[in-house]
Amino acid sequence: MSPVPRLPRDNLLLYHDAGHDVKPVRTVADWLRRRGEIVAGAEAIMGRLPGPEKRCALDMKVEDEVDCGRYVRRLISYASEPGCRVPAYLLIPKSALGSAGKPAPAVLCLHGTDNQVGHGTVVGVGNKKNRQYASELAERGFVTLAPNYPQLAKYQPDLKALGWQSGTLKAVWDNIRGLDLLQSLPEVKPGAFGVIGHSLGGHNAVYTALFDDRIQVVISSCGLDSFLDYKGGQESVWMPEQGWTQTRYMARLADYRNRLQDIPFDFHELIGALAPRQVLIVAPLHDANFSAESVDRVIAAASQVYKLYDRPSRLNVEHPDCPHDFPIEMREKAYLLLEAELKK
Repeated sequence: MSPVPRLPRDNLLLYHDAGHDVKPVRTVADWLRRRGEIVAGAEAIMGRLPGPEKRCALDMKVEDEVDCGRYVRRLISYASEPGCRVPAYLLIPKSALGSAGKPAPAVLCLHGTDNQVGHGTVVGVGNKKNRQYASELAERGFVTLAPNYPQLAKYQPDLKALGWQSGTLKAVWDNIRGLDLLQSLPEVKPGAFGVIGHSLGGHNAVYTALFDDRIQVVISSCGLDSFLDYKGGQESVWMPEQGWTQTRYMARLADYRNRLQDIPFDFHELIGALAPRQVLIVAPLHDANFSAESVDRVIAAASQVYKLYDRPSRLNVEHPDCPHDFPIEMREKAYLLLEAELKK
């Protein structure tokens, strides 16, 4: 039997029925069948999301604590799977601490590419401008967790030995277990979480939210455009260990370098699959990594699903007049969105 052709990335209101015929999406139930195809397409490249076999006691350990005024910053590690501990920063507002503390909403804060301090960038370690969103959110009363991305800085898990097909899915799993950790803390308000990330953290946020619906607010800065448009579609950036094909991302994508249209998922579909959750995409006009025009095409496709849910206002894109950056006015929009949704 020949494989079922992928559905158009820019028309999300189509799905395959049980007989593999293409049908129009008319209901949310129809859409959920298409969403299942999207998740399967992502897993075909990233690997299958693990089940109970990868779960183990989190065994959180506090290695250092710093008083930051309105919050405490803890350098911790937790066991995301047998044989692997994830380094992370955990920031807790003082108003949430102790027997009289009031639990606070929590946000997963995912860092961009940095091979020196990694997750330290989002808590102000290393002084990289406009990246300190974990500490800024802690100042505003959120518990924030910033895990390090695998194979960056001091976190160097052996992906192959641990059984991972991609660094992308390993990061997603570490993040999911990070949400499990947050859920276990008395300082954290039960219920929904947010996720925020810039660059590498921007697409890491989208991937994690795809697989974990506890995340109800997704903020992605400079993290995506269509695979068709990435770096102008140059073949060189799709060679092994280049761009998206690096081991710490998705090595299997190198197999598609002359047929990008056949990649079994794209960001049009991933963003659509987040509906009807709150999503803010920040796509600067002068980002050298990702095309703002391509992002608009992604959003136009994904908006079809938000309209199906009658929630079009929950998907938004901003185009600041700047390069690959996360300027303060964009972070402020993100924080206000997180506050409106998670501090109800």
